[in-house]
Amino acid sequence: MKNKEIFNVFFREKPAMMLVNLKNAKGEIYASSLAKHIDCTYSHVVKILQQMESAGLINFDKQGRLKLLTLTKKGAEVAENIDNIRTML
Repeated sequence: MKNKEIFNVFFREKPAMMLVNLKNAKGEIYASSLAKHIDCTYSHVVKILQQMESAGLINFDKQGRLKLLTLTKKGAEVAENIDNIRTML
């Protein structure tokens, strides 16, 4: 079994990669750019992000019409652990 396949056994790929991408972002990131990075529809990304916000993993910071995404302290820790597990596999 390939590393990516075993990773997907333990984690849903898109939500896990969303957190990892937010952690590794070099600058500001928005839902639309995140959707492009993980090859997912915008509406699916927003739905997952709303669940992550409810769980205290991310914040939406409104800037005009756009909502900037940032990780909370808890979200950064979760993303770091997911990234570590992904690299171990």
